[in-house]
Amino acid sequence: MLGLGVERLRADMNRLLALLFHQGVLDEQFLQLQQLQDESSPNFVSEVVNIYFQESEKLLRNLRSLLMDREFSDYKKMGVHLNQFIGSSSSIGAKRVRNVCVAFRVASEQNNRLGCLRALELLEHEYCYLKNKLHELFQIEQQRLLAAAVRYPVQQH
Repeated sequence: MLGLGVERLRADMNRLLALLFHQGVLDEQFLQLQQLQDESSPNFVSEVVNIYFQESEKLLRNLRSLLMDREFSDYKKMGVHLNQFIGSSSSIGAKRVRNVCVAFRVASEQNNRLGCLRALELLEHEYCYLKNKLHELFQIEQQRLLAAAVRYPVQQH
């Protein structure tokens, strides 16, 4: 029974990952990140991704505050934030977030405020979807690790 629970959780993880790849949410860089995780650093991926989430939320706040300023004209500053977002998203394999950032950067290079506002809205949506799905993945992974660690004593007759 215990082994079945671990295998079911592993299958759930694999299904969720397959969905995220099929939807284009993640790319192969995420798999490369997973390959760096081992027994000596069992939470490596979730730790890296949580740092990404913290940095991304700062970048999103900065982008929103720039665009909400009525006197806004510093598209270069916006480009710097977007380049950081593109780089960090690429490093964890967040493909759809990265792609929205690229489109956002194009709008900012064209000094297109309306295009930037639309791109920010889409970026926030994609980011929230990514964050929710990766949190779901990490929860399943933690359940799987806990289930695998549980050992029942063998009863002698």
